[in-house]
Amino acid sequence: MTRIVVPDDFPTALTDTAAEQHLRALGDVTVYNERGADNETELIRRIGDAEVVVNIRAHARMNATVLAACDRLRLISVWGTGTDHIDLAACRARGVTVTNTPGVNAHAVAEHTMALMLAVTRRLPAIDAAVRAGEWPRGTLAQLEGKTLGIVGLGAVGRRVAALAAPFGMRLLASTHGDDAGRAAVLGARHAPIETLLRDSDIVSLHLRLSDETKGFLSRDRLALMKSSAFLINTARGALVDRQALVDALREGRLAGAGLDVFHEEPIRADDPLLALPNVVLTPHNAGMTAEVIDVGLRRAVENVASFLSGKPTNIVAIPGTFMTDKALLR
Repeated sequence: MTRIVVPDDFPTALTDTAAEQHLRALGDVTVYNERGADNETELIRRIGDAEVVVNIRAHARMNATVLAACDRLRLISVWGTGTDHIDLAACRARGVTVTNTPGVNAHAVAEHTMALMLAVTRRLPAIDAAVRAGEWPRGTLAQLEGKTLGIVGLGAVGRRVAALAAPFGMRLLASTHGDDAGRAAVLGARHAPIETLLRDSDIVSLHLRLSDETKGFLSRDRLALMKSSAFLINTARGALVDRQALVDALREGRLAGAGLDVFHEEPIRADDPLLALPNVVLTPHNAGMTAEVIDVGLRRAVENVASFLSGKPTNIVAIPGTFMTDKALLR
């Protein structure tokens, strides 16, 4: 039987679901529910004899060292869209196919993006805490109507954010990492170079995939282009932004605030300076963690395994023996 390992079902998502039952019908399955897949040595121990890995969490980093220790590995089926934790070039070289579940969480992440946008611009967490403490802070608030929203990346999430933001009466700018191909106009947005978008936007929302090319995409110089009254929303990947530059801008009032669901290190450290900033709203990388997304995404990740084993792989990100530039993974 095909040896299938789920090394990283922590926190638990797959266990005791219909998707797990389907997976167990496909081969000899081991599921690990304990933390430890974020440790390279332990990850190798867990998947060293696997032919198929179902990858639940991005903290299980499938780097070249891990892949070299897994001679039998043929497929990594990722639950989710992002593959920045997987060395795709090493997978191609070693004959390992990589699949994912694109678009499954797009609507949920877009809704969370709007929630962060409203929470940080209207200071909802701080106001809630003040009211609970017996205060009545009836200060002036911001509204989205009439504001300019800059959407960076027009993949499934970015497009959905545009659709949700338009009824608020927001002006939409969009910047893409590559050819726009008319996508912005279809959404009622104006395509603009990233520098123009940063200068002109009241709110900037990031929806790029992380790659070598996009790491640090919002550099210190680019952050400096934003208005001091502007807000940054990031539900994509923490490493898209220069971390220290963001902290400095928020601390020094060169940005009005930020809504963040993703971080450079997850879980966020107890001494992270972001935790001390009152103009930041933080959520624990759970934008896509709805019951609907979990159910559909897990089923699709298992279906990808079934398709691969039947000789008809679907939702392929990396194919053995081929080369795909990181630009092909960007939106």
